[in-house]
Amino acid sequence: MNRAGQYSAFSDVAIFAALRTPWADLGGALAQVSPIDLGIKVGRGVLAQAGLQAADVDSVLAGSMAQASFDAYLLPRHIGLYSGVPQQVPALAVQRICATGFELLRQAAIQVGEGAQLALCVAAESMSRNPIAAYTHRDGFRLGGEVGFKDFLWEALHDPAPGIDMIATADRLAVRYELAREAVDSYALQSHQLTLQAQASGWLAEEILPVSNECFELAGYQPRGIRLPRGVESVSQDSHPRSTELAALARLRAVHEGGVQTAGNSCAVVDGAAAALVGPASAARRPALAWLRASAVVGVAPEYMGIGPAPAIRLLLQRSGLQLHDIGLLEINEAQAAQVLAVARELELDGERLNCRGGAIGLGHPLAASGLRLVLSLARQLRDNNLRYGIAAACVGGGQGMAVLIENPDWQH
Repeated sequence: MNRAGQYSAFSDVAIFAALRTPWADLGGALAQVSPIDLGIKVGRGVLAQAGLQAADVDSVLAGSMAQASFDAYLLPRHIGLYSGVPQQVPALAVQRICATGFELLRQAAIQVGEGAQLALCVAAESMSRNPIAAYTHRDGFRLGGEVGFKDFLWEALHDPAPGIDMIATADRLAVRYELAREAVDSYALQSHQLTLQAQASGWLAEEILPVSNECFELAGYQPRGIRLPRGVESVSQDSHPRSTELAALARLRAVHEGGVQTAGNSCAVVDGAAAALVGPASAARRPALAWLRASAVVGVAPEYMGIGPAPAIRLLLQRSGLQLHDIGLLEINEAQAAQVLAVARELELDGERLNCRGGAIGLGHPLAASGLRLVLSLARQLRDNNLRYGIAAACVGGGQGMAVLIENPDWQH
């Protein structure tokens, strides 16, 4: 193992198919839906899309960050069972915060290398159902003492090691890379505009599985299902994309005094789920969505966690023998605009190949599910443009970065 990070190469691994639910704003149409049920929905959906049988799945890998339901411990197992996967097939929980989707693919690829024929990868996140929690009251409350309940979703943004929150890490990068507020807002405006264009053209709709009221039956066990708010029959498109302008973004107050990050140039908080099927490329029954070639994950200083994609991408290129100019397109998760710009500046990356269909600023970032969406979007763009290689990457709270390399199976010289 290289102390600069972990690199894994894969020679015969394909992503057969992938899809996602719509991303719905915090407190929106998916707010009361358990992430397990969102996961079951996309698990069933991706199998149907690929024309594969749940009986053929021999590995279930699932990820979710927050414990958003009382049965959260059972998330991977219930997603597998209620997706129709045979009872004897085990399920594993995977967690790498914002890179969970990438880690699901990495773990699936490792299992394929060990003989697995079909891995079901599911990431589901309900930001809306993050609890109001207390961790110190198992023995009861003291008379007159502080109750101590806190908003888990808000508190989770704070890293007690450097003593700052995720927004402040992006502000630190803005200082280090001399990124002015206008440049950060301009990037955010571009993300909003590209996301709106992708939605208006119908491009985003092609990767979305609509969600409606549904019951999931499992013989011999209690049914589960999805129940949307009264009056909502179906959720079929992302709710966050919206029109804005530079002047409107400039009027927003910075989260931290003297900083550049605002609500308008940071990722949106949304609910959603995504799924992918991974197996041996040589066993593909139909053209694969992408070949998974390699992954890289590194550690960085927690107070500059947003720079993580840069060394992860460097390690990925170094060990794979590729150069940055060999990469047709890159998708870097937009945790914050200053964070993405810092990574681009560190890598000397031109903007023409980066996040060409928008990103999490315009679309939203359901933590565990974003990695799968990034890879799905990247794979589709490579095919649309007849480009060979693409890299998807993300920063990770606590100070990590992860990147994956995919290849277009349909690429023609």
